[in-house]
Amino acid sequence: MKVILLQDVKKVGVKNDIVEVSDGYGRNFLLPKKLAVEATSVNLNTAKTKAESKARKAKQEADEAKLLGAQLEKVSVKIPVKLGKDGKLFGSVSGSDIAKALKKEHNLNIDKRKISVQGEVTGVGTYEAIIKLHAETTSKIKIEVIEG
Repeated sequence: MKVILLQDVKKVGVKNDIVEVSDGYGRNFLLPKKLAVEATSVNLNTAKTKAESKARKAKQEADEAKLLGAQLEKVSVKIPVKLGKDGKLFGSVSGSDIAKALKKEHNLNIDKRKISVQGEVTGVGTYEAIIKLHAETTSKIKIEVIEG
């Protein structure tokens, strides 16, 4: 019996897979528990349409990430920090600080968890941060740490 899985099923397949299972397993377990639907022509067409839609959406997100990445390459932000004796930093510069600066200076909403600083920020100067925009797309921005 061919079925289309509606959820991930251990040792059978993942959601939206079309798999061949024994008649008893399909009729007595998968179908009653709404883990799968029978692979009729209507259900196959629906699954195919959903897969195409998902692929189109993923491609669109990747393209948008590439565009945003190209824009971010030109961006630099200034982050004011408090300095102690000998010009050493109080605390550190984190992804949260960079995200706030991007929002304030350039009106860009970037998740702070997707921002990582290259190297260690030890004092006033220019540094780089990497922003992960998509699975395959990253972008570098310049961070200027100033006394503030």
